[in-house]
Amino acid sequence: MMTGTTPPTNPARPRRSRPRSYLPLAIAAWLVLEIWLLTVVADAAGGFTVFLLLIAGIVLGSVLIKRAGRRAFRRLSEALQQQQTAAVPAGDRRGSGNALTMLGGLLLIMPGLISDALGLLCLLPPVQKVLSRYAERTFERRLQAATPGSLGDAFQQARIRRPDGKVVQGEVIRDDAPPASHPDAGPRPPLTP
Repeated sequence: MMTGTTPPTNPARPRRSRPRSYLPLAIAAWLVLEIWLLTVVADAAGGFTVFLLLIAGIVLGSVLIKRAGRRAFRRLSEALQQQQTAAVPAGDRRGSGNALTMLGGLLLIMPGLISDALGLLCLLPPVQKVLSRYAERTFERRLQAATPGSLGDAFQQARIRRPDGKVVQGEVIRDDAPPASHPDAGPRPPLTP
């Protein structure tokens, strides 16, 4: 189909970041390393021992995910109940590593000894504290660098609070552009059968 315009010879594609371009290679290397480590441990301790280790990781990971999910649901229902009764929350209670507990459980469920070691590492409170601080700083930095009109900008505007600590809820209406006129915006005649 000819439109009268020539297609660009070099279409402008956004450049991939360096971590995104190496991610498939890193995943493949990780899988090869997991399989190699499983075979080494199976040679040293026996195949049945490796099987029991993998089953124990799956059971422990599912228990951790279930417990963290219940805790998150309980906190959500408590917060909603406090909001309905207009009660003042008793201090700033954070998730206390709920997301990292779920991540640790997920890593334990994945077959492999390296993922199990990383999952167990995510369950340690000092590691949870360091990772949560790092994630919070990264998130805040990305929010501050948000361009106008982006999702980060909208989230930052939604977090605006009044000086007395109350959250101001509202809707943003832009008057920048005139409303678009639609050909069928006028009154419609009644439908007849």
